[in-house]
Amino acid sequence: MDGIRVENVKKSFGETHALTNASLAAAMGEVHAIVGENGSGKSTLAKIISGVLTPDAGSVTVLGDAPRDPGHSRQLGVATIFQEMMLAEELSVAENVFAGADGFLLKKMSSGAKNLATKALIERLSGQQMDPTTKVADLPLHLKQWIVLARAIRTEPRVLILDESSAALDLAATERLHHEIRRLRDRGACVLIVTHRIAELVKIADKATVLRDGETVGTLSKSEITEKNLLRLLSAGKVQSVEQAGSSQAARAQAQTLLHCDGFQLASGTAAFDFSLREGEIVGVTGLDGAGQTEFVRALVGVDQPFAGVVEARNAEGEPVLISSVKDAYEARISYVSGDRKKEGIFPALSTFENFGIALYARHRQKNGLIDAKSLRKSFLDEVARLGIKLGAAGNRITSLSGGNQQKILIARAFASEPKVIVLNDPARGVDIGTKQELYRQLSAFADGGGAVIYLTTEIEELFGFATRVDVFAKSSLSESLPSRNVSEETLLYAMFGSRNSNAETTTEEAA
Repeated sequence: MDGIRVENVKKSFGETHALTNASLAAAMGEVHAIVGENGSGKSTLAKIISGVLTPDAGSVTVLGDAPRDPGHSRQLGVATIFQEMMLAEELSVAENVFAGADGFLLKKMSSGAKNLATKALIERLSGQQMDPTTKVADLPLHLKQWIVLARAIRTEPRVLILDESSAALDLAATERLHHEIRRLRDRGACVLIVTHRIAELVKIADKATVLRDGETVGTLSKSEITEKNLLRLLSAGKVQSVEQAGSSQAARAQAQTLLHCDGFQLASGTAAFDFSLREGEIVGVTGLDGAGQTEFVRALVGVDQPFAGVVEARNAEGEPVLISSVKDAYEARISYVSGDRKKEGIFPALSTFENFGIALYARHRQKNGLIDAKSLRKSFLDEVARLGIKLGAAGNRITSLSGGNQQKILIARAFASEPKVIVLNDPARGVDIGTKQELYRQLSAFADGGGAVIYLTTEIEELFGFATRVDVFAKSSLSESLPSRNVSEETLLYAMFGSRNSNAETTTEEAA
């Protein structure tokens, strides 16, 4: 039976041409990647295949039939996990996993049976125990990702579409997801993945279709899926490799300390640690899911409070100040980009321009108290050009942008606040590789100019040749600090799993 066939599809939203000439052919028993820069039409294509959107022109067939709507698509055996997690936050884990279950037998299942099925499924998928009666709103982002994955895989779909579904998962969790993808593929399912993770494509994809500006520009077989080939198709040769970031080690040793933590403890019973950040440093932060790295960066900027210890920074006059709130961090010239764009980043009812400017009004206020709209608009246009943000009218709602371009607006807002320290919590989640490399260059230039960066990521490949050091978290504490010369996949994995690599030569003192 046919898998998925897309031929010359076009789709526009007003004046925005999301797809101009997209084609794709994915077979059953195949993992097929859809790759492209932010705004290239990947998510639009996934929604058309899922029956959520109807193409303006061209044809789409799934298992020999044209999907008419999401219900018809589900009847064909299609399950889709969209980029934005669709969860009922006030309902339980089990209620979310079984949401939309409309079969006769599933209606007859008791709450107890659903709880048991949910617990067993999530434990099999994630390797973690989760109380199925827990309210979803009380869970961290990476556990919410497993809930939407479980909801899709519960149906044993014939076609599974994953739109950036590993973006919130760490290395070990992504490997578990890959195991499940291979299981579905090996039993004959077709799996479509939309992802920006090059390392993920190389490991899991059998084929890759590349989109640029809404048009299919190439299809790669498994042996052809390399970073070089993908970059060539994605950017038409415009993207260059990232270079080592930050000022020299000798210069950093003499640099001013911008941020310092004493006796920091993230939770009761965990090991206390100290942390310092100097001018010119780019400190990568990583660890397995739940290892404490997210709680650490949130405490640094006053979003959450540590169990013990203080964060000390310096204000514009160079005086020491304690950070205990987001307001304190802002006044100390510390900008923060949240990892949960939907919940903590954007204001969905506001325009793109309003989302950019909402944290910048104080910096663009005139003596008469009014906002200097011309100055703010110039800052907006400068940052849009710098980060290559694809958008329509600045007055359109920010939700009219692709997820990756929404993320770029948040990063642009952080740069425009003229910070001394930028703290980024998985900022490249859902961002294309060309933008990632431009972001690395911008952060490198920022550090070279006397700023400092704390960069948390679930993709350890992002840190190679970029961070001046990497701080690895385990058991809710800082486990090891690796100087840039020792940052490799091997040493990071040793540190994440609590084992010391004899070749690493890593100590916190040396890295500092």
